[in-house]
Amino acid sequence: MNPSDRRSMSRKEALGGLVVLPALAATLIAGTTAIAEAKGTKAQFKYQDHPNGKQQCSGCALFIPGKTAKAAGTCKVVGGPISPHGWCTAFAPKAK
Repeated sequence: MNPSDRRSMSRKEALGGLVVLPALAATLIAGTTAIAEAKGTKAQFKYQDHPNGKQQCSGCALFIPGKTAKAAGTCKVVGGPISPHGWCTAFAPKAK
């Protein structure tokens, strides 16, 4: 390639690229995080605030306990406060 055929990049163009690339990366990461944090509704998972036989949220691998054993916690897939005595169709027993 002949040096005269190369397109020279101005300082302004180079600096513009340095600003755009990190901003684009941050936008992509934020979008991925939002998708990963999206949870379903209680209705979607047929959540109930009482057990289904011996199955209850406190025995589920997806349950995140509250501050006390009786306090509502959260769930990795169902949005909103979750009773430790509740149950839904996403129930997955904790590994023993």
